[in-house]
Amino acid sequence: MTVRVALTETINAFADMPANSEDLPNLAGHLEDIRRANISHNLELIEEAAQRGAMIVGLGELFSAPYFALHRDPMWRVLAEDATSGPTATAICTAAQEFGLIIVAPIYEHDASNAQRFNTTLIISESGQILGKHRKVHIPEGSNEEALFDERFYYRESDGDQNQNGSSLISTNPWFPVFRTSLARIGIAACYDRHFEGTVSTLAAGGAELILAPSITFGAKSMRLWELEFPVDAARHNVFIGGSNRRGSEPPWNQEFFGGSYFAGPNGRIDNISDHDNLIIADIDLDSLNQEDPSGWNLLRDRRPEVYGDADSKGPEA
Repeated sequence: MTVRVALTETINAFADMPANSEDLPNLAGHLEDIRRANISHNLELIEEAAQRGAMIVGLGELFSAPYFALHRDPMWRVLAEDATSGPTATAICTAAQEFGLIIVAPIYEHDASNAQRFNTTLIISESGQILGKHRKVHIPEGSNEEALFDERFYYRESDGDQNQNGSSLISTNPWFPVFRTSLARIGIAACYDRHFEGTVSTLAAGGAELILAPSITFGAKSMRLWELEFPVDAARHNVFIGGSNRRGSEPPWNQEFFGGSYFAGPNGRIDNISDHDNLIIADIDLDSLNQEDPSGWNLLRDRRPEVYGDADSKGPEA
């Protein structure tokens, strides 16, 4: 089965961001305006993707806000919202139903049950139902040659409590859930998670066919690895991976995000078929995952789990 998948590649759509960081406190009364502007912008991209034949749409990491982790300001914590009834989840669920799309939507979650905030990705069916969610497992804090990233100030690492819809969840690892949708078995490698040994292998062992990696990334080393990680992991673990990144800069920080969103499969990069500036669209042939590897390799068969100290798992049946 061939599935057309779209990734968004965009930046903060709120037009009235201040030019100087010193003026950021003036935004305190406009946070809902920021959220609305970004939801509206992404709804337009969802509609455009649907018109271009997309069947699955992956939105960008924390798409309803600027990338505020470039500095510390508790003001931004107000944007965290409920993962089922918040304004972002509600709007995207409505769009999924309206356009008949599966949508993967990364939001800034506030969990009222434990007063914690998470970087959370929702998996939404074409009927507008939230099938489940993935909370980012590894949270970066540091700086590179270009800027600071202080995500731990805003949200914590996954607690493994995903509140999944049991009928759609097909894997057993609570930190890296895999969901059966009507089109593909989907897992999430959220930004920093993609760098860690075991992320893609765990998702693949859990049955994932398509892994989406919503990311906000910048810097020279990140750009180099961005071109390498997805094709290698896709080949090693016989999956498709779609990595999305912001493209452009957002005032007042004006940090440049290099974009570069693309899809890779077991046999390399997949050609993009979209000419829209903010959409990366590709056709994914899921049936090819069951075909003989042209290299003659059979990594799943030939792997020796006793060497690595783990159990050999082929994941659930299709």
